[in-house]
Amino acid sequence: MTAPRKLIRRTALAATAGVAALVLAACGGSDGGHDMGSMESDSSPSASASAKAGAHNDADVDFATEMIQHHRQAVDMAELAADRASSQEVKDLATKIKGAQDPEIKTMSGWLTSWGEEVPADMSGMEGHDMSSGMPGMMSSEDMDTLEKASGAEFDKMFLEMMVEHHEGAIEMAKSEKADGKYGPATKLADDVITAQTAEIEQMNKMLGKS
Repeated sequence: MTAPRKLIRRTALAATAGVAALVLAACGGSDGGHDMGSMESDSSPSASASAKAGAHNDADVDFATEMIQHHRQAVDMAELAADRASSQEVKDLATKIKGAQDPEIKTMSGWLTSWGEEVPADMSGMEGHDMSSGMPGMMSSEDMDTLEKASGAEFDKMFLEMMVEHHEGAIEMAKSEKADGKYGPATKLADDVITAQTAEIEQMNKMLGKS
């Protein structure tokens, strides 16, 4: 009985080593971006590590999906300000906001694609702002129309007040992601949003004479 058991054990170990070698070869032969999902059920140590690194949950999906739409509206507002604001300080802030949030939209879209989730349609320039009105800080289509029709100092004041509210909503969403999210890069982005937009709120309140 002893010899057959030893043989079985050696065979099992050899098979395990073979699987591990195949997994390592697969990891080395790709960029690792698309294989994580298919490897999550594998029990080998390297596959488990990969699955952990790319693990995400529903909160991460919701955060990316909603923040993409939230950021797109902020970019729309920033583009208006770059064109219509009378204050150079407002124009500079608008350029900074667009410069920060455009790349974040691309990053979050990449996450959704890699997770097999749908990237929300870009409703910029369409009457689609109200479809996301359930998110904190989002402007209604009427708000956006009013901003678009404003000019001069009136525009500057309206833009700053609306963007403060918009940023406050983004911070609320980011705090929810930090509390409930699982995907490391998403919770890191949420941290970045809180830090950057809190500072911008302080800056905008000073520009409005509120602090």
